[in-house]
Amino acid sequence: MDQNHAERHYVSRAGWLRAAVLGANDGILSTASLIVGVAATYGRAEVLVAGTAGLVAGALSMAAGEYVSVSSQADMEKADTERERAEIAADPVEELHALARIYQERGLSAALALEVANELHAKDALAAHLRDELGFSEHSEAKPLLAAGTSALSFAVGAAMPVLAAILVPEARISLWVTISSLAFLSLLGAVGAKTGGAPAMRAVVRVTFWGAVAMAVTYGVGKLFGAQV
Repeated sequence: MDQNHAERHYVSRAGWLRAAVLGANDGILSTASLIVGVAATYGRAEVLVAGTAGLVAGALSMAAGEYVSVSSQADMEKADTERERAEIAADPVEELHALARIYQERGLSAALALEVANELHAKDALAAHLRDELGFSEHSEAKPLLAAGTSALSFAVGAAMPVLAAILVPEARISLWVTISSLAFLSLLGAVGAKTGGAPAMRAVVRVTFWGAVAMAVTYGVGKLFGAQV
């Protein structure tokens, strides 16, 4: 066996990758849709006010939302850990056999399952139960501050792209060019996210581009409809 061989897995990136892709995608899509909707009726000044406000509010909202939701997950994990610790202390024999039954269900013989459970209990019983009974792992561990910071930063970066496009393009073509550039940004983001996660890129690109186009088309229509009535 090649001792230098190392398999490449992407699950360790799941926590920050989900927050980063979600934040950037939301930043591009929500801000571009807002700009396109406002630009359907109003000029560059109003568009930039709306876009900048959307960037700031969206980044703060993403940070707060991620922090609260991931903190709730962390609280649940902590409570389950303490409950499992108490159960092991109260009845270690029953917990040992419960762990052995899990290994039996996964295909080990009764004798081998009990032997494995004994070995793991001797080393770190709590860690064995958290991993194999409750499904906890270091890759899925809740990290509220990391999730909040990643989401806020990625949202701001994503939102800055349509705002910058609205600054640079001719005022009469803001809706068109923000739509085109934002769809390009979304396609690139979908490809990068898929590549980073080890998934097929084309499916991610088509999915994010299609729904981005739908969102901006609907928002443009709303802007035209209500702007014409002001």
